[in-house]
Amino acid sequence: MPLVVLSPGGGTGLPEGSPEHRYELRLTLDPQGYPDPAAWQADPEPWPARRIWPGQGLMEGDVQYDPDEGWALRFFRRDDSPVDAPLHAVLRSRSPCRPGETVTIAEPDGREYAWRIVGVG
Repeated sequence: MPLVVLSPGGGTGLPEGSPEHRYELRLTLDPQGYPDPAAWQADPEPWPARRIWPGQGLMEGDVQYDPDEGWALRFFRRDDSPVDAPLHAVLRSRSPCRPGETVTIAEPDGREYAWRIVGVG
């Protein structure tokens, strides 16, 4: 399962981007390079996600999929309890997961940010 690494694409708050801020996602990709919903639904194990943020440390979570809503990330509270962990961000992309492509992440407060795919491997 490839590791997809996202780095800020610039914009509000991080106009120059920041290699210290990143998301790391494990995704099974279809032949065109998109996350594979059938593989996610068939996998008995959660697909891991990590949010790395300076000053906040590492947040562990997982990738979620809903046929109506699409892909999302869920991060657990610091006490590692997965119970009632809210969705942290919704992923939107019209491009395959390839370095240089952009993903929009909508945060729970509704703000949207562009993230650049910097690695798939």
